[in-house]
Amino acid sequence: MSSFKYYFKTMSDINFKFSNSVVGLPLFFVLFLWIVYWLQIRFDFDFYRYGIYPRDFIGLRGVLFSPFIHENLDHLYNNSIPMLILLAAMQFFYPKQTFGVIMYGIVFSGLITWVVGRENFHIGASGLIYVLVSFIFFKGIQTKYYRLVALSLTVILLYGGMIWYVFPDIDQSISWEGHLAGLITGFALTLFYKAPEYAKPIVYDWQRPDFDPSNDPFMRHFDENGNFITFSHENEEEEMDYFSSSYPVNYIFIKKPEQEEETGTNLL
Repeated sequence: MSSFKYYFKTMSDINFKFSNSVVGLPLFFVLFLWIVYWLQIRFDFDFYRYGIYPRDFIGLRGVLFSPFIHENLDHLYNNSIPMLILLAAMQFFYPKQTFGVIMYGIVFSGLITWVVGRENFHIGASGLIYVLVSFIFFKGIQTKYYRLVALSLTVILLYGGMIWYVFPDIDQSISWEGHLAGLITGFALTLFYKAPEYAKPIVYDWQRPDFDPSNDPFMRHFDENGNFITFSHENEEEEMDYFSSSYPVNYIFIKKPEQEEETGTNLL
């Protein structure tokens, strides 16, 4: 029973905790994207010129602004759903690294795009999405913790097809440079941020660090070389406890009276 409680304490209390930010952060971020797009449409703002324009000094401002600018509703919608899922996963499984990954991911993926990109305005949050996908996948594999590895495989199952859009000539209308920059940045951040080493859950008593084999009835049957030993019980006195109780018990023994001698009557 003690090991059973220890198992759930390890899994529930230490490693991962649900908080309001797991839902609040992705909702706030995506809502902000939609507000920016609404302002762009409602007041006819030309936000495109605030995107990343490679190798132009003015175009550097797009490093900070481009993730929040989208061309149309399809572009915004296609980025909103993955952003909700990935930010929620980040905040639940990597809460201490989430804000750093977002900020550094935006900056460094934007800078790489500014250096290698085509001379055109690069806008959209897809670069950050590639940062999150790359970070979650590679960090889960690096930790070798079964829950995070399962998360990595889930991300690949959902978004594995995105890998094709880091290559040129797949679709000239998308910024493959921004996607590639996000993929590289996400992997680099896994090397920078060190996730805690998650211990395997302790299910059995012998897995605990304070386990003493000499006190275990079963382990005493094995010698130091792992050979099974049988014990002889011939000379051991066995105590037979017919009854045990935590309450005092008084036994009263009543001697059976001797049978009275029968007196016979002789009839005349």
